[in-house]
Amino acid sequence: MKFRTILTLGGIAIAIAFISLWMGQAAYTWFPPQASAESILVDNLFSFLVTLGTFIFLGVVGTVTYSILFQRAEKYDYSDGPHIEGNVKLEIIWTAIPLALVIWIAAYSYQIYDQMSILGPMHHSHHGAMMAAADASEISDSKTAEVEKIQVLARQWSWEFRYGNGTSNVSSTELHLPNNRRIKLVLHSEDVLHGLFIPAFRVKQDVIPGHDIDFEFTPILEGKYRLRDSEYSGTYFASMQTDVVVESPEAYQKWLADAASTTPVAAYNPAASEYAKRANANNWATVIPAAPPVVNYSSSN
Repeated sequence: MKFRTILTLGGIAIAIAFISLWMGQAAYTWFPPQASAESILVDNLFSFLVTLGTFIFLGVVGTVTYSILFQRAEKYDYSDGPHIEGNVKLEIIWTAIPLALVIWIAAYSYQIYDQMSILGPMHHSHHGAMMAAADASEISDSKTAEVEKIQVLARQWSWEFRYGNGTSNVSSTELHLPNNRRIKLVLHSEDVLHGLFIPAFRVKQDVIPGHDIDFEFTPILEGKYRLRDSEYSGTYFASMQTDVVVESPEAYQKWLADAASTTPVAAYNPAASEYAKRANANNWATVIPAAPPVVNYSSSN
């Protein structure tokens, strides 16, 4: 009887494992396309967590369901259950297993973040540049040469991007990126806390007033994606979004050349447009949007 129970439980565990693995693979379809190298790592971690979570969920629900259906007392049985003081072996098992799972998840998560080259606050901030100098010296010259630097200015409520670290005299309200090149954004907020979030890239970084923050990632899939402000930054914050265009390095260079030959003009800005519609109305007080940025290339939305 005991052997039969072990076989039954083993079969159930295998079935739950296969269902959990299927759920983990299905989790990849819940997100936008994997448009950056970082997105692959993040999705792998999420799939792992979904697989593990599904296995635990089905195991717990299955055990509870079995107990409710087959381990109930008789209809008129009001007697007490067996008096159990404790089981040292059981206590060790249900303490060790969660501890091992937490360590496993933490180790795998750290490995993913390490591969993504996620930087700590002192590395992000230019104020911590001297403390990060030793780490920076370990980056090879070849990798550094391939980094495309772009300045990002966040305002209430618009994004502005300046290319070539501000030396190419090209600016836009639509973020253009070369494919398969390491991108280094230098993030700066001119007023309040903003959040740079590109769902297809699986990257997010707060933009903090008074700090220039370095943020790096690598786009790997050509296409048009959406950048949103992930932090509530005031009345018109929902309009603070724009397109991210990933294109071939050749197309990117051509776009830069075309933009450089274009006379800068005030960009279309949804927040300023909405505010202008209610400027003379007797409505609630609100923050006046910053002036639309003057750029070479303006996004249409």
